[in-house]
Amino acid sequence: MKLSVLTTLLVVFAFVLSFSSHGESNNESMQRAVFNDGFKALYKTELGSIQACTKQISGELKVCSKVLKNEGNAPYVLYADNSKATVVLFHGLSDSPFFLRSIAEHLQRQGFTSIVGLTPGHGKFDADADMEDPHLKQRWLTHSQTLINLAKQLGEPLFIGGFSTGGAFATHYMLNNPDDVAGLLLFSGALQLADNAESMSKVWGIKWVAKWFDGEYQSQGPNPYKYPGVGLYSALVLMDVINDIRDLIDLKNQDNSALNVPIYAAHSASDKTTLIEGVEYLMENVSGEHSLFKVDESYELCHADLPISSIQIVAMKFNKSMVKEYEKCAIPEANPLHRNMLNMMMYFLNRHTS
Repeated sequence: MKLSVLTTLLVVFAFVLSFSSHGESNNESMQRAVFNDGFKALYKTELGSIQACTKQISGELKVCSKVLKNEGNAPYVLYADNSKATVVLFHGLSDSPFFLRSIAEHLQRQGFTSIVGLTPGHGKFDADADMEDPHLKQRWLTHSQTLINLAKQLGEPLFIGGFSTGGAFATHYMLNNPDDVAGLLLFSGALQLADNAESMSKVWGIKWVAKWFDGEYQSQGPNPYKYPGVGLYSALVLMDVINDIRDLIDLKNQDNSALNVPIYAAHSASDKTTLIEGVEYLMENVSGEHSLFKVDESYELCHADLPISSIQIVAMKFNKSMVKEYEKCAIPEANPLHRNMLNMMMYFLNRHTS
């Protein structure tokens, strides 16, 4: 009789446990379905139309469109089973989600869902109108805010970040919404530009001159996942975002507002495009357990190469015949410390999700 009662209790316990797990699984599926619909709708609005991708791996949601140069320029989500947290990433000025692929895939393998957005005006066959849009700054910031708000629907701890300009978007959001994020991830974060770029942005009427100087914006070049050059007008718009970030930091300091957000930043000390001093200034003015992965100057690592792995270099199929090889940073190279950079990133993330 006692054995029969014990057996019955075990069966009931197993049923309850199974039902509970099934309920959690259904809840996660519902969250993902709602997010997926919003993700597709966001880019249908931005790109005008979307279509099925010809290649999509297991656990991936990718949104393709006929207006994109190729599917490598498309925004995507890499879901992790039993995800520990969600990481939203934004790419840099003139490039595409392809440049964050190795980072996103590593996150997925380590149990983190990664969302990589496509910044308005990027990845397209024809980008001239976008790159001269007088509302470009607002489009960029609205897009990053919308994507982050969508990611909140997944109901997990949320980290945000990005490469170069994408890091500026994430920083701008974090300073306005510090309680929404568990941490910030910056890769060559564009928080301070070279002196000539910073000085030029202060010249009255410079944006009008920039549009004339840029002419017809070129989208085709030696790299299928990047525009051949950064437009002067779009660089000045980026400078506006950076100045906004500085104003937000100053405002927080004046109000003595408590800012406590952990930051992980990877940056090359020899980066002449986005200076490491900008990232260091942010870390000095935001409280938190920060980690800085600084690539020594001896590596001479160029700005755009920091997030790139050797596998991406092969996949890039860069046409070297279209550039002058003697020009510094003209031909992309893999970050020799890429694995170390990712390992330090994972240590940071695991520390702040446990």
